[in-house]
Amino acid sequence: MNTKADPVNILIVDDEPRNLAVLESILDDPGYRLVRAGSGDEALLALMADEFALLVLDVQMPGMSGFELAQMIKDRRKTAHIPIIFLTAYYNSDQHVLEGYGSGAVDYLHKPVNPSVLRSKVAVFAELHRRGQELERANRRLVDLNATLDRRVEERTAELQESEARLREASRRKDEFLATLAHELRNPLAPVRNAIHFLRLRGPATTDVQWASDIVERQVGLMSRLIDELMDVSRIGQGRVELRRGRVALADVLADALETIQPQIDGAGHKLSVLQPAVRLQVDADRARLAQVFMNLLSNAAKYTDPGGQIEVRLVSEGGTALVTIRDSGIGIAPHRLESVFEMFSQEEPALSRSRGGLGIGLSLTRKLVELHGGTVSASSEGQGKGSLFVVRLPLAMPVPNDSDESPAEEAVLPTGSLRILVADDNADAAMTLAILLESMGHAVRQVHDGEAAAEAAAAFDPQLVLLDLGMPRMNGYEACRRIRGQPGGAARMIVAVTGWGQPQDLERGREAGFDQHLVKPIAFDQLLRLISARLEGSAQGRE
Repeated sequence: MNTKADPVNILIVDDEPRNLAVLESILDDPGYRLVRAGSGDEALLALMADEFALLVLDVQMPGMSGFELAQMIKDRRKTAHIPIIFLTAYYNSDQHVLEGYGSGAVDYLHKPVNPSVLRSKVAVFAELHRRGQELERANRRLVDLNATLDRRVEERTAELQESEARLREASRRKDEFLATLAHELRNPLAPVRNAIHFLRLRGPATTDVQWASDIVERQVGLMSRLIDELMDVSRIGQGRVELRRGRVALADVLADALETIQPQIDGAGHKLSVLQPAVRLQVDADRARLAQVFMNLLSNAAKYTDPGGQIEVRLVSEGGTALVTIRDSGIGIAPHRLESVFEMFSQEEPALSRSRGGLGIGLSLTRKLVELHGGTVSASSEGQGKGSLFVVRLPLAMPVPNDSDESPAEEAVLPTGSLRILVADDNADAAMTLAILLESMGHAVRQVHDGEAAAEAAAAFDPQLVLLDLGMPRMNGYEACRRIRGQPGGAARMIVAVTGWGQPQDLERGREAGFDQHLVKPIAFDQLLRLISARLEGSAQGRE
């Protein structure tokens, strides 16, 4: 018997004290706690006070027989499970034995009992009771463990939900910050670019003035590109970039990119070679976005190649894929950096020694844009100081023969005609430089610096073209647009948002407010010319 376990309770019931003493001597064991009862009533009281593993019960007792007591025990839910061993010296017939089993007995022994048999039977039921208790304790522990696990799951789920909410809020604030940063950075660029366009419209300048103007124009363009890239990375990360796909020739896309980057290449004294096949390779792509890819790669090649270096652009087809390779003789890339160069804010030079500029987001943006087109971009290099090779692979559309009669894109020309133009911008420099630029082109211009003044000036001046900033005091540009549209003749006016706010939601709000177009500062000169030409053509058609 296992003496280390808690002793189990065994109830022995007999009206003869001598019989009880015999049972106690037979069942004397440290693993048992024997409780005596001299009658059925005493047995019931004991059963109410304690829990028992087994009941050893004499059948023949005065007042209440063992059979009657057994029946009462089985009728009570609390005690119905207790096994009963009947002991008797008188009831030996089969009828009595059946009556005993019918009242709930699990065994029926005759007096005088065999001590070994009784001990063996009691030991079995005591062990069953112990195991039942262990199982019950294990079940309770399991229930407690499940409850604890459920509580921890609920707590962890709540923590994850809170963390997700915090991340969403942080992402929202980051987007708001980037949008505000882009707006604030674009606003100062607008008057600078306007002033450059004004100087150029005044005619040929001295060499030094032209040199200074070119520098300012290039730096404004660079700053605009950096701002656009910063916003693009944020939008792509949120899956908010939609490609305007169409069938385009890669040669035209490369020409777009080279047109923008050529001043940077020429300024560094690099030798550029472009190798293309006779067949025009076409892809299904967003022309502007794909041009942005090659602008980034060409700009990197020019930036990380010492003055007087070489840059080679090669376009070939390989099966159903177009390969555009851009090779330079620049500083190269260390082998362990070939993949990390495409990560956000990755720079080949450490921050303190960096002399080539940039935010380190151009190549990350490049990879994302190429992947949106179903392609891949990879980098290779023989090591530092041995140049770099970038390869862009894009799925090919069906090639078509080279069309030598295809006319080049038309350059914007200064339109003839005069318009009444209202300029509204709370940035006084931006409003003034744009107004002076428009006046130098022969237009009648009014400038104001808040939304209410814009609505009042529109009613008095009756402009044909309204250039409205969005973030203005007293009344924002959206509300000013609605007010101007509601005036007599307002439906015929062309109203254009000219702003540093360029997020998709800004464009959607602009359309809902009644804007015809949405231009992001700083406006390119050819954009302004096309805008004026479109309004002049609309006015002429209206007169017809």
